[in-house]
Amino acid sequence: MNDMRGTTIICVKRHGKVAMAGDGQVTLGTQVVKKTARKVRRIARKSGGDVIAGFAGSTSDAMALLERFEKQLDEHHGNLLRAASALMKDWRTDKYLRRLEAMMIVADASDIFLLSGSGDVLEPEDGVAAIGSGGGFAQAAAFAMIESSDLTASEIASRAIEIASRICIYTNDSIILEETE
Repeated sequence: MNDMRGTTIICVKRHGKVAMAGDGQVTLGTQVVKKTARKVRRIARKSGGDVIAGFAGSTSDAMALLERFEKQLDEHHGNLLRAASALMKDWRTDKYLRRLEAMMIVADASDIFLLSGSGDVLEPEDGVAAIGSGGGFAQAAAFAMIESSDLTASEIASRAIEIASRICIYTNDSIILEETE
């Protein structure tokens, strides 16, 4: 997997709820250019229910992928796996899309999928997925909290970003959090 710098996104499923959090820092080279970017978004499905998406990588590339994903979600009547698989097919075969440099996590009340430019649609076995430069730090923090506390999915996701922000220079503690059931 590519090491996408400049962000941290984590998604946690626990006690029947799914929460996704992302930091707000955007860097350009060695400079911070924005502290409050929104890298986690809620997508309303026409068929009902919410989907949460978070992205790492080039902002314009991620926004193009998010727009495509929303279309696939509508075309597949809200089926998250089918929409994710269709996006991956497009991402790998379309001449324009295959050059995009980003990663995404998409989730609904029951499923979490990590999507990569390599064509991967990965479902974490342990209910935690993370991407971006601080993703490994946030994921390790989330695992520790799951094993040693009764915190909610939202609390774990938020605290994992806070912990990652203390370690990863590309992550800050301006947190955007979305939750679904």
